Amino acid sequence: MPDDLASIWVYLAREPLSALTLTLLAWLAALRLHRMARYHPLANPVLIAVLILALGLMAAGIEYRAYFQGAQFVHFLLGPATVALAIPLHRQWHGLRNAMAPAVISILLGGMLAAALGVGIAAALGSPAEIVASLAPRSVTTPVAMGIAERLGGLPSLTAVVVLCSGAVGAVLGPMAMDWAGIRDWRARGLAIGTAAHGIGTARALSVNMQAGVFSGLAMGLNAVLTALWLPFLWSLLRSLG
Repeated sequence: MPDDLASIWVYLAREPLSALTLTLLAWLAALRLHRMARYHPLANPVLIAVLILALGLMAAGIEYRAYFQGAQFVHFLLGPATVALAIPLHRQWHGLRNAMAPAVISILLGGMLAAALGVGIAAALGSPAEIVASLAPRSVTTPVAMGIAERLGGLPSLTAVVVLCSGAVGAVLGPMAMDWAGIRDWRARGLAIGTAAHGIGTARALSVNMQAGVFSGLAMGLNAVLTALWLPFLWSLLRSLG
């Protein structure tokens, strides 16, 4: 075995392997429960896996920081997984190009509304400034949201939790809300889910309809880029005026 592979194996055997194994087992159990529930939206596998992991860590008395130190390889894969969404986007490029202008406007307005709701609710409850800043990027995918929150003076760890909860709730309730509203166009459904529920919503959209998944991936990526551009600027402007 080459020296670099040997060193990687020694590192995995010493610390991260148990955390990675626990994460994979929780995910497999969540997928099994999702199938047993006949793929009901309420049985979201991501949410179930998080609950299983949380209960397991609490029962074993393991701190989250210790767990994350071992499971950081899974966190690292968030970036490549997001970039990999470019493949279905490329395959559906003709349909995307024809609807690009209204899609960008919808994503921009949706991201602004999501940020305004998070900030407005936190401010109305009298939350400290760092809490308000942590909630502002709640509709952006986790890696970007944590960076935005840190730049705004928020708490990246809190932002990660809020983003996860927002994604799970959006993936579960979003399709129900759009069914109730009579929205049948898969492009519109994908844009809404991707803007509001980012990665978790996109995974759900891809499992239901490819066109919805493609537009959801587009919304998730553009919302992250656009929010990273306008939110820090607007936040600094509001703080200077207030």
